[in-house]
Amino acid sequence: MSKDKVRGAPFTLGSFGFRLLFTLAIVVLTFNPTGYSFVHWLRASLSPNTLGPEHAVAGIALLAGWLIVVTATQRALGSLGLLVLAAFLAALVWWLFDAGWLATSSAGALEWITLVCLSILLAVGMSWSFIWRRMTGQYEVDEVND
Repeated sequence: MSKDKVRGAPFTLGSFGFRLLFTLAIVVLTFNPTGYSFVHWLRASLSPNTLGPEHAVAGIALLAGWLIVVTATQRALGSLGLLVLAAFLAALVWWLFDAGWLATSSAGALEWITLVCLSILLAVGMSWSFIWRRMTGQYEVDEVND
């Protein structure tokens, strides 16, 4: 078997972009400040008592997406890595506000910034094994005990 078949497709900026779009979709479909999200839809269906199987299907699909991205991120970065990356993103946002590149007093805009940062954190986590291999030449593998 050729070396490329073992490694799979190369990791590119487009690969990271796809992961970022996937995590952004999971995050924004779950909640966003526009009022069009699963949380808003679920909340609206509770008061007139119109909760149905479509809510269950959508909720389970979102839960599966969250399980994929959170598990991959946790395994790749670990708790310390998550903390360091979250602190870095928070400091970056602070710096952008301080430099005047981000200026808002709107709660909705701050929510969007938080959602995008969460998506970036999850996308980096999903991509970290590829980034690590590219930087160090080392593969990360999960040990499985049979």
